Amino acid sequence: MVASALSATAAAAVVVAVVAVLVAVCRGEFTEVMAATGNGWASGIADVCRGRWHGIECVPDRGEVYHVVSLSFGALSDDTAFPACDAARATLSPAVLALPHLRSLFFYRCFTANPQPVPAFLGRLGPAFRSLVLRENGHVGAIPPELGNLTALRVLDLHGNNLTSAIPATVQSLAHLQLLDLSYNQLAGEVPPFKFQHLSILDLSHNALQGGVPASLGQCRSLLKFDLSQNRFAGTIPDALGDLSDLILLDLSHNALSGPIPAALGKLGRLSSLRSLILGDNRMQFTTVPGDIFAGLRALTTLVLSGMGLEGSLPESIGELGHLRVLRLDNNEFTGVIPASFRRLERASELRVDGNRLVGPIPFGKEMMWRLGKKLRVGGNEGLCYDAKQQGLEGVVALAGVADCDSVRSRTTQHLGGRLRNTGGLPAAAAAAPSVGVGAGVCVGSWHVFVGVLVSLHLARL
Repeated sequence: MVASALSATAAAAVVVAVVAVLVAVCRGEFTEVMAATGNGWASGIADVCRGRWHGIECVPDRGEVYHVVSLSFGALSDDTAFPACDAARATLSPAVLALPHLRSLFFYRCFTANPQPVPAFLGRLGPAFRSLVLRENGHVGAIPPELGNLTALRVLDLHGNNLTSAIPATVQSLAHLQLLDLSYNQLAGEVPPFKFQHLSILDLSHNALQGGVPASLGQCRSLLKFDLSQNRFAGTIPDALGDLSDLILLDLSHNALSGPIPAALGKLGRLSSLRSLILGDNRMQFTTVPGDIFAGLRALTTLVLSGMGLEGSLPESIGELGHLRVLRLDNNEFTGVIPASFRRLERASELRVDGNRLVGPIPFGKEMMWRLGKKLRVGGNEGLCYDAKQQGLEGVVALAGVADCDSVRSRTTQHLGGRLRNTGGLPAAAAAAPSVGVGAGVCVGSWHVFVGVLVSLHLARL
């Protein structure tokens, strides 16, 4: 029995000794990681986990032995106290591989004066590793394909570096990924056919990515934010994106996408949670927008369709979007009148229809025009006018350069009357038709503008 007790005591002593050795080893590796970032002060601390230092998170195991699980470096703001980096000399040490319980690494603006690639050895971090954030560090080169070995990874954030080449196909192996942010780099090539079931945030904006928008992204059913703006994507917008029922933001602006705008994004009602739809600066010439296409987007607060070359009438269904705050339809080829339903956009803080070919009276009341102020822009539409009989419109910034409807009606009537007298009942442009030339074309175009204005003014009176 005594022998048994001695044996148990010896075994316990061995365990304690092993733990002590492991702690010493881990402490040595931790000290090396700290020194590599310019934080040599950590070498003088016996137990950094007991000190509760900001940016260093430790948790105990079942034996109450504390282990480093998270390291954060770089000052996000004056309120954060993460250990700073020596930007001129800092490196990311492979000693992190000797921290078996490590779950998270966060480096912010740590290597800006000493640009270096994202280390491939990070792909050998342990099975507990969940989050890799390397933001605005000046990293260069390609994304190492070895990162695909981190199969438990939840967060991969490489925003704001100088990374090049294509997104490695191995990223598709990160089946548990919840956030993927590769924005503001110099990535090129096509996007792999991602099908992440748990992904909430996808931001690939501000790169040089090419090809089509992968239809497979419609299978990422947990997406809340989907941003592929400021790239070189071409082709049509996949209908499959209409299946992302939890989506809050969809930004495909500043690409080379072509029309039509899929009905699946609007009237089918699947994107009932969508708040921001931003498609501007994709040249979709000869594309018309169905009047009911946005009928299902009841939660929408931002709609941007600027600079797309869109034609036809302004969609009536926009006026039914009671939560809309920002509406930009500027610099297109829209024709006809501003729908009276737009008067119901009572929450709008910015409304732009400038740079189109709209005609007729501006339907907004004085309260709405005063409230919007400089954020209401209607200029660059030759045929638009305002009702001068409305009281309180003096000084409304949006009406600068816009004629009042009575003077437009008077000028149009006089102009048409003169033409009819000069041509025996035919418009001058029509009488001059046999003489084909530039002048004739200009007259025909002017005739259509005047007729459009006259018709819209007449309709407005009904």
